[in-house]
Amino acid sequence: MLKQRVITALILVAILLPTLVADAAWPFALLTLVFISAAGWEWSRLNEAPGLRAVLLGAAVAGACVYVAQRFHLPLWADAATPLEPHVHEAGHALVGYRTPAGIWWGAALIWALGGALALRFGPKHWLALPQLLRRLLGLVLLVLAWMALVESKAQGLNHMLSVFCLVWAADIGAYFGGRAFGRRKLAPSISPGKSWEGVVAGALAVLLLAAGWLWADQHVGVDSPSLYSRLLWGLGWPGMVAALLALTGLSVVGDLFESLVKRQAGVKDSSQLLPGHGGVLDRVDALLPVLPVSIALLSLCHG
Repeated sequence: MLKQRVITALILVAILLPTLVADAAWPFALLTLVFISAAGWEWSRLNEAPGLRAVLLGAAVAGACVYVAQRFHLPLWADAATPLEPHVHEAGHALVGYRTPAGIWWGAALIWALGGALALRFGPKHWLALPQLLRRLLGLVLLVLAWMALVESKAQGLNHMLSVFCLVWAADIGAYFGGRAFGRRKLAPSISPGKSWEGVVAGALAVLLLAAGWLWADQHVGVDSPSLYSRLLWGLGWPGMVAALLALTGLSVVGDLFESLVKRQAGVKDSSQLLPGHGGVLDRVDALLPVLPVSIALLSLCHG
């Protein structure tokens, strides 16, 4: 299993890296469209709509992504999207304006905060009580929002996008080791028995340590763009940055638990076997689904 996981990871890195360093926008856009479409296919299968219906949902996700990219002039195929007037922060750093209205990101934040809380409160049984069409539509909306946020984050610079990704990874790694070492109180035993409140605290501490290190690197290492942490610090100060990072850490846990809830009601361990040794695409991006759009919502407080 470990060998299979390593081989798959190496192949994914080999595919992803050229798209990250390419001057043109289309390689990254095309690759992420393939992955988000696959996630839509998985979501449909997990919600009692396999076969052709799953293929159609995957295609609908990709189609909706292309539509919103054209609607909001997101960098999709062209080398560079229509330039925007930069927002100059009071600290003197020019921040490129986002193309998607901030209201959309706050709408995503509301969906995840309220919808996620309700889903986790009432569990898998009540999730199945929702109409299948509504569940599939919700998946489409959440996936498209996450893809939009991913493209927007990539347009801000590689350092910025990686800082968002690493926040989720740090929270996950910290929660894993903290939970194994100190876990006593179960977080959501009916959904994911392995997760504990102690693990969540450890994940939050890992994120704060990561932020401190990244802030130092932004100041002393040549980077192509300010990280998420620097932008939150400039716009919200130290207390605001810490509060924002704790909120994003909590949402990464919600995203993970939400996918676990959907898989539990479907009676499966993984969302699919598209990524040998790793499960499916949703298994790899579940925590990113809320963090990507909500991170931009929080940034809109800094320079929106």
